[in-house]
Amino acid sequence: MARRSTKTPPEDDFEERILDIDVVDEMQRSYLEYAYSVIYSRALPDARDGLKPVQRRIIYQMNEMGLRPDRGYVKCARVVGEVMGKLHPHGDASIYDALVRMAQDFSQRVPLVDGHGNFGSLGNDDPPAAMRYTEARMAPTANLMTDSIDEDTVDFAPNYDGQEQEPVTLPAAFPNLLVNGASGIAVGMATNMPPHNLTEVVAAARHLIKHPGADLDTLMRFIPGPDLPTGGRIVGLSGIRDAYETGRGTFKIRATATIETVTARRKGIVVTELPFNVGPEKVVAKIKDLVGAKKLQGIADVKDLTDREHGLRLVIEVKNGFNPEAVLEQLYKLTPMEESFGINNVALVDGQPLTLGLKELLEVYVDHRFDVVRRRSEFRRGKRSDRLHLVEGLLVALVDIDEVIRLIRSSENSAQAKERLMAHFSLSEAQTQYILDTPLRRLTKFDRLELESERDRLTAEIAELTKVLESDAELRKLVSGELAAVAKKYGTDRRTVLLESAGAPVAAVPLEISDDPCRVLLSSTGLLARTERDEEFQPAGGKRGKHDVIVSAVPATTRGDVGVVTSAGRLLRVSVVDLPVLPEKAAPTLSGGAPVTEFVSLAEGERVLCLSTLDESSPGLALGTEQGVVKRVVPDFPGNKDEFEVITLKEGDRLVGATELRTGEEDLVFVTDDAQLLRYPAGQVRPQGRPAGGMAGIKLGAGAKVISFTAVDPGSDAVVLTVARAEGTLDGTTQSSAKLTPFDQYPRKGRATGGVRCQRFLRGEDGLAFAWAGPAPARACAADGSPADLPDPDPRRDGSGVALRKPITAVAGPA
Repeated sequence: MARRSTKTPPEDDFEERILDIDVVDEMQRSYLEYAYSVIYSRALPDARDGLKPVQRRIIYQMNEMGLRPDRGYVKCARVVGEVMGKLHPHGDASIYDALVRMAQDFSQRVPLVDGHGNFGSLGNDDPPAAMRYTEARMAPTANLMTDSIDEDTVDFAPNYDGQEQEPVTLPAAFPNLLVNGASGIAVGMATNMPPHNLTEVVAAARHLIKHPGADLDTLMRFIPGPDLPTGGRIVGLSGIRDAYETGRGTFKIRATATIETVTARRKGIVVTELPFNVGPEKVVAKIKDLVGAKKLQGIADVKDLTDREHGLRLVIEVKNGFNPEAVLEQLYKLTPMEESFGINNVALVDGQPLTLGLKELLEVYVDHRFDVVRRRSEFRRGKRSDRLHLVEGLLVALVDIDEVIRLIRSSENSAQAKERLMAHFSLSEAQTQYILDTPLRRLTKFDRLELESERDRLTAEIAELTKVLESDAELRKLVSGELAAVAKKYGTDRRTVLLESAGAPVAAVPLEISDDPCRVLLSSTGLLARTERDEEFQPAGGKRGKHDVIVSAVPATTRGDVGVVTSAGRLLRVSVVDLPVLPEKAAPTLSGGAPVTEFVSLAEGERVLCLSTLDESSPGLALGTEQGVVKRVVPDFPGNKDEFEVITLKEGDRLVGATELRTGEEDLVFVTDDAQLLRYPAGQVRPQGRPAGGMAGIKLGAGAKVISFTAVDPGSDAVVLTVARAEGTLDGTTQSSAKLTPFDQYPRKGRATGGVRCQRFLRGEDGLAFAWAGPAPARACAADGSPADLPDPDPRRDGSGVALRKPITAVAGPA
């Protein structure tokens, strides 16, 4: 095998070339080139079409690929590949990121790309899927950006390798820079422009077209401020005014939040709109961090209920005892629910980065549209003139078609035929060639009429285009009309609310609810609520509704406690602040209350009898049992316990009535199912401690039991209601007749005696199913809380009752 020569050439073959370069000059030159490349080719949008180069290349290439809105979707990877290979000499990640952003309706006010698949979520909490999974096509508004691009409306330049041509700018049939905004970081400068409402921007542009000298205040009547895709509220408009005047300014964006009753026991803050580019997960994480660090108080729970069907819904439950308005103000102050947006209107104008105010931005766009429409008109007029020239030549030939045919047939070749036709009919070369290329079937009488019609139409269109090109007023009118058509078709209502200020200083409201006086109410159906009213709920007069029989009411304070006494002899503590608040102007009904079982746990068959204030200065509780035992309980309820035993019941016994005495001078009233009523002063029952079992309250007949125990002020206008049961229904489910008697008809007797008869039974009646004694006027209800009528008063102490139309399960006087 021959050995390859590795002989080194002589040193004389090399020419030594050493250049002395100042490193400072080289670094400066290289850095400036890099900075210019970043500014011009990547980071800043063009003020004419509002697009960065990568965005412009995506839209243009999708248009070249035929991805119209009426065509099918294609994989985003295919679009990215086409853009990267032909126009954009950078990584695929930057191209796909730009494509994704143009498809997000929460990033752009008017999206330019119609995406199919997961294109991310607000705040990028859920990143978009990879480009091999997602699909895209042009949105209808992207057609507006490229409309008439093939009519010499914009300049084209070579791509990075000189093998393709790309537009320097797009025709942009709407002001994309103002409508969709822009953000980018270049070298030594940055841009951050908020989106605006399409209808408002077009209105301002049209006004500027008609009145070129319009001032900023006039333009701001059309564009009062940004209109963000995610809505929200802009607080403070002075920064917007500065930005529109100088190109720089700052404003605050607040989330849209309302205070609602999110559960039966709690109010909450419901957030439906967040600041621009802020996602719910970011807010939730910040709230949890602040709560964990004890920098934010009053938050019970945070739930993100956002979905595709209902949109954003962030529910922040507020602890009872805290003012929701004050908590909301803390959320605005400490979390991303209020964010600042710094406007920096930097864009490229003739290749130079400039900071532009609102009027300058509109002027650059309007001038661009004038140039686009002018060039388009010139292109269209040229095309129509060329066509008219051919049509006129063909019409000349049709006038003497026989001569045309003779000349062609007698010619030696096509070149001679062309020369003879041009000379005979005074035709141009283009007209002659068109005649020669026209098939004979186009030379009919009908085709001649079509050609004449086409000639007239082309002549009219050329005249119209000439008028536009020669008249500045016509050009302005045409541009304004096209903008109006875009706004009419694609315009939407404003989403962002503009506020001069945040309103009244909510920070002055205390975070915790003050300990104001209130009243706690218990309905016959077991509903609890509180009201800020000081007066009693009067049952007389007015239209009645469900749950309007209030069987117990006690005074309390908002941050205090009350007790509920049950038929099992237990007293359970309830926090007043946990109870729902009735509207201030509510009717005397507890329809807005919450079931007592939401606040206390009851055993099977156990029911709540009354409320207690837990006030040690009160005369205490009076209790009556089914077996005739009476007891007065000494108020002794330590604050470190939530449950107390107020009486030791005998086996098989239960409480049938309980009430908190107001003065200690009341009369205690027992009513038994064999129609005996016993009334005696409460002073005859000495107070006892909580564990005591009570003393004899009434002497019962054989087989009798107590069905009602109440306490009545002897000086009040009180009544006694008794309801007889039908014979053979020992459970009292079938009621027969009822009697309403003044309380003063019953005399006082001694404790532990048998009392007096309170109702005479009719035939078919064998006992009382229900009884009640209390202040008048009284109101009654059925088991479901619906109103029930009471009989007229009967002065007879032991008279018989009148037939009932509706069963009665509860009666109460003024609450």
